[in-house]
Amino acid sequence: MTHVAARYDAVVFDNDGVLTHPTDESLLLAASREAFGAFDVDPDAGDVRALVEDLSVETVRELADRYGLDAERFWRRNERHRTAVQASAIREGRKPLYADVDVVADLSVPTAIVSNNQHATIERVVDEFDLATFEAHYGRDPTLEGLARRKPDPSYLETALDALDVRSALYVGDSRVDVAAANAAGVDSAFVARPHRREYRLDAEPTYRIESLADLTDLPARSTDTDSPRRPQ
Repeated sequence: MTHVAARYDAVVFDNDGVLTHPTDESLLLAASREAFGAFDVDPDAGDVRALVEDLSVETVRELADRYGLDAERFWRRNERHRTAVQASAIREGRKPLYADVDVVADLSVPTAIVSNNQHATIERVVDEFDLATFEAHYGRDPTLEGLARRKPDPSYLETALDALDVRSALYVGDSRVDVAAANAAGVDSAFVARPHRREYRLDAEPTYRIESLADLTDLPARSTDTDSPRRPQ
């Protein structure tokens, strides 16, 4: 077992399912219905669900065409509503921090947040929970271009690594796209098997599998047989 600081220059964290509890899907569905309603559209329930279960630039463009909307304007409105419902959930205690997040302050290396959630939502998380420990935080821009740059695209993760000015890092997440983004950025990954992910299947093996963020203070053996690639100098 090894303390994370002995192996890495920094640790970067996903947010939803890692730092904060995942947002209730019903809130995201309600936000998208409100976004459609702002354009006087009464969407099919399956189309609203597609914005949660099959979210992509292509999905947004297809739905915008179907309902005669400007895709970029609709998407900005959708992002605004999603940020608003999540901000309310945070204030009302319906999207709390996990109890083990206080471990981050003890890691002795720079830390950051990189999330597929909206940047405005991540800003709210940082402000509401006073997460001054994190030196940088990034979520997606409220544009279709920002949506396209979500993980598994490593763009936001690479931006965080540049901001921290580090050569090697560990990315901590709870999904396939987190592991894929870490691989694409050339850094190691830790998959957090929280209760909502106990039966979750990964496409690629992470560097570590952990049960709690507390495991970062005493890393388990590597899941992978060989050392994972490091970000090039």
